[in-house]
Amino acid sequence: MAIATINPANGETLKTFAPLTAEEIQTKLARGQSAFVRYRKTKMSDRAAWLHTAADLLDKNAEEYGKIMTLEMGKPLKSAIAEAKKCALVCRYYADNAADFLKDIPSKSDGSSAFVRYQPLGIILAVMPWNFPFWQVFRFAAPALMAGNVGLLKHASNVPQCAIAIEEIISQAGFPDGAFQTLLIGASQVESVIADDRVQAATLTGSEPAGASLASIAGKHIKKTVLELGGSDPFIVLDSANIDEAVAMGTTARMLNNGQSCIAAKRFIVSEAIADEFEKKLLAKFQTLKVGDPMSEDTDIGPLATSAIRDEIATQVQKSVEMGAKVLIGGKPLAGKGNFYPPTILTEIPVESPANTEEFFGPVALFFRVKNIDEAIALANATPLGLGASVWTNDEQERDRAIEEIEAGAIFINGLVKSDPRLPFGGIKRSGYGRELSIQGIHEFVNIKTVWIK
Repeated sequence: MAIATINPANGETLKTFAPLTAEEIQTKLARGQSAFVRYRKTKMSDRAAWLHTAADLLDKNAEEYGKIMTLEMGKPLKSAIAEAKKCALVCRYYADNAADFLKDIPSKSDGSSAFVRYQPLGIILAVMPWNFPFWQVFRFAAPALMAGNVGLLKHASNVPQCAIAIEEIISQAGFPDGAFQTLLIGASQVESVIADDRVQAATLTGSEPAGASLASIAGKHIKKTVLELGGSDPFIVLDSANIDEAVAMGTTARMLNNGQSCIAAKRFIVSEAIADEFEKKLLAKFQTLKVGDPMSEDTDIGPLATSAIRDEIATQVQKSVEMGAKVLIGGKPLAGKGNFYPPTILTEIPVESPANTEEFFGPVALFFRVKNIDEAIALANATPLGLGASVWTNDEQERDRAIEEIEAGAIFINGLVKSDPRLPFGGIKRSGYGRELSIQGIHEFVNIKTVWIK
């Protein structure tokens, strides 16, 4: 895939970038290592001040950064601006809390004293996706920089201007030269970067095949990884739920980011007793959504990020329909320029169809009916993925069972699944391992050093 800005609303190639040469990559690695030697000795208060400045820049220029995101990957501008502002929140969160998260922890031992000290590792490689091109990066960069690490960003090839803008923000905020660098490289160049002795660890948010590849390379070189991969999140609605609220939040949860989110509600699992009412109201809600120019303020759904993504979801829907699934709304790509796909609902989904077995990365809701909570939990867990789950119930026993039995890295009761700087984020099973955000996120890439003194 070429490193280029291709407007997904019309397919126009706006700007292309030459991948770094092997020599240029070596220069970046040398600059990063030199920066780490100095940066690890900086005061925590200085790091916090620089990160607060980065947050100020994100807030001040949120519309400018939002337009870059929308231009490159197609999310509605209002969502892109909100994403920039959310990045400011995670910067402030770690600026304000990292000192406490990383303070020495006293421990009992047979020595005179003992404690745990958290120390930076060095250069951390971040391989990041296009769907949240600022947020995914800053939720890595903020804790990594506060811990004293330095970062190398290999961003998705269709959001190069986002990658460049992020490096500029961190530089303008006052961080030392080389503390955070963007690598404009293709996927084939990642292996040599991970293999370099100066790179100590890597994190990836993306597809399962990409995560498996990166983990395999890192494992060969005995390097720590954190993976946040795909999800096929259930959105379970039981008899006691507030149906109108569940429909409203379910629509938002499915259509967030044009449906291109790992934690989007993908499988709507609804109790038979309320399924007809829920389906009718969900359909009515989908019918109100406006598909169009992502730069327009009244647009709800913009184009999918690439033509390949649009074609893939179109194929998944078509195959599912051919196998017996029923289309309530949508179901085919929109005619004309751009990667537009309409809000779609599939029901009566066959067990063997893609709609029952694959992750759908686009504005398609998959609707299932179940008799009771036993069937709901069984269906929710009938996937190799385990990122998030949303359960709607006002019954305490149902709530407790869902919390205990659903296999996911996060479960939200009567709310949509979302990432919050204050809460750890990550999945289980084939959705990945490790955690981002909260105290757990900053501890992923530090040396947890035991100190024993007599």
